[in-house]
Amino acid sequence: MRPTGKLHLGNLVGPLENWVALQGEYQNYHLIADYHALTTDPDASELYQNSIDMLIDWLSAGLDPKRSPMFRQSQIKEHAELHLIFSMLITTSRLERNPTLKEQVRDLDMENIVYGHLGYPVLQAADILAYKGDLVPVGEDQMPHIEITREIARRFNTLYAPNKPVFPEPEGKLTRFARFPGVDGRRMSKSLGNTILLADSPDEIAKKVRSAVTDPQKIRKGDPGRPDICLVFTYHNKFNAGQLAEIRQGCESGKLGCVDCKMMCANRIAETLAPHREKRAYYERHIDEVKSILRDGEARARAVAQKTMAEVHEAMGVG
Repeated sequence: MRPTGKLHLGNLVGPLENWVALQGEYQNYHLIADYHALTTDPDASELYQNSIDMLIDWLSAGLDPKRSPMFRQSQIKEHAELHLIFSMLITTSRLERNPTLKEQVRDLDMENIVYGHLGYPVLQAADILAYKGDLVPVGEDQMPHIEITREIARRFNTLYAPNKPVFPEPEGKLTRFARFPGVDGRRMSKSLGNTILLADSPDEIAKKVRSAVTDPQKIRKGDPGRPDICLVFTYHNKFNAGQLAEIRQGCESGKLGCVDCKMMCANRIAETLAPHREKRAYYERHIDEVKSILRDGEARARAVAQKTMAEVHEAMGVG
């Protein structure tokens, strides 16, 4: 994840829940993509604090630092070297066809794309393959990047290691809620100003949910609604599954008004996030513990990445 500060529901419902669930099945590596953050904003003044804030949210969500090293991309120099090598194995035209890039340019209304943004998936390939990752939990918008990673791994192995491949060709792993919408109905993103933060108080959550878009044909209580096209019902589907049938019946009949529906939804979201807020408060009071977790994760990740680069050098004959 790119460190843009505190995380939101889209981060939790998409990849983060998946990461936590997979800890018992795989050896996981969790990367704070601080170099990636510079592709859309070169200002690095808040990068470290944003990284700490994001790490606190990871820990509060249930990531276990003993099982899953957590580290900053910038502190493992092997990422940059592997990115340079991989950049020789893919064309600019292939990167320009990346649908995720096109979507970002449209959503952020970008006029000029920096080289680093165009090459984002090449650095991401280095992030994955430095640890020989074979399964990558992602949202659906990142699946094109996984395909580029597979192409680069295949190209490297074919050129330099045909008899003893260095890299696996990783698969992406989607969750049921691969893309969680923001309160305006678009993808949830800080850059779009439509997020509900994991650290938000119940009052902040209620204020944001009150602004959420609903069925435009349901103007007042008594009007029959269409829950399947209503954003708030999507939130209920995730956070209030036990009352879905009742909510659907109330919406479709007109008995349940949008204001009451939103408040019910906001309360359930706040209740679900209560343990997260409690853990976050603990780590904010014990910031030295957070920094120690980060240093340990970086040391462990660096050892793995260095071993991979030794294999890369040997395969290329440049060691």
